[in-house]
Amino acid sequence: MKQLLSHHTSTRKLTTLVENKTTYNAKYAELNIYETYQLAEKVVLKFDFPVIASMLTGKKIMHLEGLKPFDFYPGESVVMPAQKEMVIDFPIATKNTPTQCLALGLDAHKIDEVVQHFNYQVAIEDENNEWSLDNSPSHLINNSDVNILVERLVCTFTNTNKSKDVLLDLMIQELIVRLLQTKAKSIILNDCENMIDDTRIGMVIKYIKDNLTDKAISVDHLAEKACLSASHFHKKFKNTLGISPIDYINSEKIKFAKKLIKESKDFTIAEIAYKSGFNNTSYFNRQFKKMELMTPQQFKNSISV
Repeated sequence: MKQLLSHHTSTRKLTTLVENKTTYNAKYAELNIYETYQLAEKVVLKFDFPVIASMLTGKKIMHLEGLKPFDFYPGESVVMPAQKEMVIDFPIATKNTPTQCLALGLDAHKIDEVVQHFNYQVAIEDENNEWSLDNSPSHLINNSDVNILVERLVCTFTNTNKSKDVLLDLMIQELIVRLLQTKAKSIILNDCENMIDDTRIGMVIKYIKDNLTDKAISVDHLAEKACLSASHFHKKFKNTLGISPIDYINSEKIKFAKKLIKESKDFTIAEIAYKSGFNNTSYFNRQFKKMELMTPQQFKNSISV
C-alpha cells in the first residue's frame, strides 16, 4: 500500500496532523484519503452521502451508532449511511507511523441501481431477503477480492488516466456487489444459530465456526453435512457468499490469526499459524498475503507503535 500511495504522498498538502484530508473526484464518487500523525480521541466525521471506509495503515477505535466500539484495522471496511456520525480514536498514530484510511463517497442513486441489479440477478439462499447497504452502519471484514479492489481504486483515483471515470464506474459497481456478498456472509455467520434450521449454508458455517482450528476440514465433508453433492454444494456456497468454501475457511482462519496477532505479542508467526489451524507456516504466510496483501509480520508491524 505504501508504494500505491507514493504518488498521493508526493503531491498532497499536509495542513493538519489529525485527519488530514485529500480528495480525488470522479463522476459517481469521490475518494477521501485521511491521514493522522498523532494520538487523538473523539474526532467526529460525518458525510452528506453514503461512504465505504477502508483502513490502509494503523488502527482506529470506532464509535458508531448501533454498534459496540470496535478496533478498526487494515483489511476491514465500514459502510456508513449519509448523515451518520463516526466518532474516532487514534491510539497508535505517530509522525513516522501515521494512521491512514480511505473514505469512498458514493452517489446514492448509483448504489440503488447496483443493489437492484444484484438482487435481480443473484440468488442468495434466503429467498425472502433482499440484501442492501441499508441505513445502519456495518463493520465488515474484507475478503481478498475487496482488498484488491481497494488497491485498484486508490491507484486509479490518484493517478491520471484518460479512461479514469469508465474504469472507476466498473470498479465501484464491483465493490458494491462484493460488499453486499460480504454483508450476506456476515449476517449468515453472526446469525447462524437462528439460521441453522432454515439454511444448509447456515448449518455448514456453524460447523466451520465450531471446528475452525481443525486441520482436517474438507469440502467433501462439508458437502456431506449439507446433504449435497460436492459440485452443487460448491456452487450454492459461492453464489450465497461470493467466495469458495476453501477460501472461506482460510479467510476465517486468517481472521482468527489476526485476532491472535492483535491480542498477543508473545506468539511467534509459526505459533500463530498452528493455533489458527494451519499445518504449514509457508502455506499460512501465502494465504495471509493473498487475503491481506501483506505478510503476517508486516500486519503485526503495521499495528504496532
